This record gives sequence, C-alpha cells and structure tokens, in this order.
Amino acid sequence: MNNVAMIGVGISRFGRRTDARMDELAWEAFKEALEDSGVTQKDIDQFVVSNLGGWSSELLPAVVVGEYCGLAPKPTMRIEAACASGSAAAYHAYLAVASGQADIAAAIGVEKMSESTLPTTVELIGRAGNFFWEFENFGLTFPGYYALYATAYMDKYGAKEEDLAEVAVKNHYYGSLNPKAHFRKRIDVSDVLRSRYVAWPLKLLDSSPVTDGAAAVIFANSDKAKQFVDDPVWIRGIGMGSGTSNLSKRDDFLHLEAAVRAARRAYAQAGVLDPRRTFDVAEVHDCFTIAEILAYEDLEVVGRGEGFKLAKEHQVYKGGMLPTNLSGGLKAKGHPIGATGLAMLAELKRQLRQEVGGERQADIKKGWALAHNIGGTGHYAYVTIVSLDKGAE
Repeated sequence: MNNVAMIGVGISRFGRRTDARMDELAWEAFKEALEDSGVTQKDIDQFVVSNLGGWSSELLPAVVVGEYCGLAPKPTMRIEAACASGSAAAYHAYLAVASGQADIAAAIGVEKMSESTLPTTVELIGRAGNFFWEFENFGLTFPGYYALYATAYMDKYGAKEEDLAEVAVKNHYYGSLNPKAHFRKRIDVSDVLRSRYVAWPLKLLDSSPVTDGAAAVIFANSDKAKQFVDDPVWIRGIGMGSGTSNLSKRDDFLHLEAAVRAARRAYAQAGVLDPRRTFDVAEVHDCFTIAEILAYEDLEVVGRGEGFKLAKEHQVYKGGMLPTNLSGGLKAKGHPIGATGLAMLAELKRQLRQEVGGERQADIKKGWALAHNIGGTGHYAYVTIVSLDKGAE
C-alpha cells in the first residue's frame, strides 16, 4: 500500500446558506482545496462525494457536484454513512491512492440541510425496517437516542447537566474564533441550562444545529505529494466500526462499541501505543454534548466515567491534556452531515501545519492528530489518525 498524504483542504462557510446551491457550496470548498494543493482538476484521477441526501434537491449529487467543479467525466460515486459520510468519503479516496488506482483523489462532502424535504413522522413510521422500529413503537427521536446515553451516563457516574453544558461552552468559545463557524456567539453554563429541553436531559444548547456547508480534501501518493507541496500531512491509520440498527440490541448505553472498535483498529494501523500521550489535538463528534464526553472514553484517552471531568476541568481546551474541537466542533462550527468528517480532517491538517493561528491554534509538539466521526448513534464509526511524519515507506 502506498503512503497517502492530504495535500489540499478546503471548507465553505457553514450556516444557513440561502445564497448558494449545493453545487455552489461544494465548489466553495473544493476551490479552496485546489488552491491549497496547487493541483488542477486535470491532475485528479478520481473523486468521491459524501452526501446523506435525505433532504437533498439533487438525486445524483456526485454527478451534479462533479460537473459544477469541473471534474466530469472522471470516475466518481456518492458515499453515505449517515453523519460519518465525510469520513467514509475520505476513506474511499484514501484507498484509491493507497491501492495505486489513483495518484491523486479528491473527497468532497456537501449538505444543504436548510432546504429539508425529509418525510413527516407519519411517513417515517409507515416504513418497514429495523431502524424505524423504535421510532414507531416508542416515539424515539435522534435527540432521544442520545438522551438515553446521557441519562444512563449520569446515573452511573454522577455527572450533572452542568457538566454536559461545559462541552457546549467550550465549543461555542472556539466557534466564536472561527470565521467559518455557524455559531460565533459565546455562551456560559447558565445559558445552556436555561435553554429549552429537546429530550431530557439534553437541551437546545446541548445540540448541534441544522447546517449547510461543504468541505474537501485532496489526497496524493508520496511522489505526487512531493511534486505539489512541501508540507503534506499523512494518513497514518483509519479504523471503522458499526453498531446495531436499533438500540434495544445493545449491551449498555455507557459507550459506543463501534467507536471503541474503530479507535483500536486505527491505533493498531498507526502504531499508537498510548492514546493518552500521542495527540496534540483532536476533532471529535459532538452532535450532542454527551457524544463528546463518550468520545473521550471510547478513544481511551481517559477511563470510563472520567470523560465529563475532562470538560469540567478544562483539560480539553488549548493547553490542556487533549485540546478538542478547537474548530468549534459540530456544536458551534456546524454539522452539514456530508461535510462533517472532511471538515474535521481539514481542520487537523491546518492545525498540524500551524496555519490556524490565534487562540484556536493548538500547541503542536508531537505532530499527531485524531478525527473521530460517528454516524447515527454509533451506527457507523470512523477514527482517522494523521501526522506530520509519514512513517515507514
């Protein structure tokens, strides 16, 4: 397998983007990635587009995006893995280069969520299939799923609602410093606690927003990376896992087994022996505040029941044990589903190259970073490890 580098990244402005169509949003991110890498469309051998598409106005998003971005007629496909779709796209572009099927491959993630055409609840519960069984019989919603994890965690480990709120406060702080973030207003714990409940104990300010946006990453093998850039960031490991379609089949609500498996596979591939001491910075999946707390533990950065203390003690701020979501995370930067995983990688490339600057710039001492991207409620999980060092040839 070839070594694979990220040579160019781009992110659109996130938010309610009524000023741009889906293909225009994709171009906003992809154009930035082209400029970052120095490649042109003719240099790219393959591209993949991540888009969940439940609300999409486009039935064939990869084709539409490819045409608008000047990539047709190159080989393409659309990738979907729920909220982890962006990481799935990154994985397939990485594989194309690692296997030698492509010298340079692009992954473009885009979602236009504000123009939702999602079916109504009545239409949903009329569908057959395991995933909708809990919707139909018990009225569960997506916030409700994570609320089950939050209540179980609070009962087991004694965490409080204000402990969950610390995650939101941190991520809104860093979002306020990110010019492309959906939310750029700082909040405090009292703001979170005063916000209305969505699914107890999760409140509005515990929850990520409905966001439009796009992100792109261009991958290359060693020879092409050297040809175009002086400072590539290398993919060192990608681990994946999956979970049961409905939560009634899971052993407990204290961790996401898919994430644990994905992390261990990524660590094995990258040769990470101690995740507590390896990474300078991380981007983790904080669709709800409890999800970020679970991520600390599923990544084995801390032990079970200790995740909420990291947030409470500010150990996940810049200068702490593991600076996490200095982009603002899904919570404040936003969560355009198809783009999220790629936006994480784009942020980490810039962090490792110390291109972020200011209060959002992590202290880069080890040259390693990690992205943790969850689809659904642990239905999919991807953990991607990147570093300044490409490792053995």
